[in-house]
Amino acid sequence: MRWIDTHAHVYSEELKPDLEGVVRRAQLEGIDKIYMPAIDSSCVDAMLDLETKYPQLCIAMMGLHPCYVKENYQAELKLVEQWLAQRKFCAIGEIGLDFYWDKTFVSQQQEAFKLQMQWALDYDLPICIHTRNAMGETIEAVKPFAQKGLRGIFHCFSGSKESAQQIIGMGFHLGLGGVLTYKNAGVAEAIKDIPMEWLVLETDAPYLSPVPYRGKPNEPSYMIEVAKKLADIKNMPLHEVSEITSRNAEGIFKL
Repeated sequence: MRWIDTHAHVYSEELKPDLEGVVRRAQLEGIDKIYMPAIDSSCVDAMLDLETKYPQLCIAMMGLHPCYVKENYQAELKLVEQWLAQRKFCAIGEIGLDFYWDKTFVSQQQEAFKLQMQWALDYDLPICIHTRNAMGETIEAVKPFAQKGLRGIFHCFSGSKESAQQIIGMGFHLGLGGVLTYKNAGVAEAIKDIPMEWLVLETDAPYLSPVPYRGKPNEPSYMIEVAKKLADIKNMPLHEVSEITSRNAEGIFKL
């Protein structure tokens, strides 16, 4: 079976001490693509170094994460714009709205999100969306761009049945990670009736490790636990989950 991890920060400091082991274990589990979202300019060198080292496996996105929209956000966006003009990326991400930690830069987050969605349309790229405590606002922001043909993933989906339906109604996919395995998260119930064609898998490594690895840094090889949980929810063989979610990811990223 082959798998695609649609969202993993494998360039992060937490995974650096055993990076070769992380990659080896991912390949042993059949993971043949790992899509790496950018955070801000500070992560770009490490991310691109990893892509150079493992060009068939690790594939870079470019974007400014909403939690990193601060006083210098315009300079950060300028760098994103320059990178997009300079070379090809698989997607723009991760981008979106996050009202969980700090609401100081809400309007700037919204501005950065809309600008980066427009760039995605300009470059015909999918987007990878981060949303936290802002699901309604995020869906409303995406709608006009979705109507123009924008596509992508609501990464680490942890919303309601209603928001899941709204998201797929716009033509966007749901990224399922470790939260799917958490007993009281409600994600299993929310996606139970969502057709498989709208689902992709991810880890968000090194964050949000699935059961039974909670408390440890997450890594792409652990994604098999998410896949097993999805197979259980959908009452289908694991190999079908592999085939469908991989095909969905390939369609989004135009492999």
